[in-house]
Amino acid sequence: MDSVYGHVVHTRCMVIFVTQTAIHLVVSDPDQAASWYSQALGARETSRLTLPGGRTLTVELRLGDTILAVAGEMPERGMRTPAALGGTPAALHVQVSDVDAAWARALQAGATIFEPVHDAFWGDRTGQFLDPSGHRWALDQHVDDVPPEEIAARAAELFSGSATT
Repeated sequence: MDSVYGHVVHTRCMVIFVTQTAIHLVVSDPDQAASWYSQALGARETSRLTLPGGRTLTVELRLGDTILAVAGEMPERGMRTPAALGGTPAALHVQVSDVDAAWARALQAGATIFEPVHDAFWGDRTGQFLDPSGHRWALDQHVDDVPPEEIAARAAELFSGSATT
């Protein structure tokens, strides 16, 4: 176990506990994004900031124990969506109890498949999709406790290289 910012976190190959981190995502339309994240991921709206004239600046959502704030693009301030920038190198991982049901819900909401659901070498059933603004999300369900040595061996075989623990 490691201590991260005062929280005890059990470690293995993939993250199983989300620390108290607030995520701020730039989206095409904050109202539509808030609705989409609620439908696709089960997020719950906690607050919103609306400017005079009715334009939504930011919508704050709760996704599990994580605060997710969504705000519209402002290219003049350097705030652009991953889709506008040509993609993202990052993925936001969400632990779920039933990855297949969560996956179906995300696809029904209009997610674009990035990596289909599969059983991963580290013991999770996982899949990745892109949301309408181009953010990459991974849905993870832990299905098997795999020892670190076995994870390394499986990774080495999968990537045709060598791995060390």
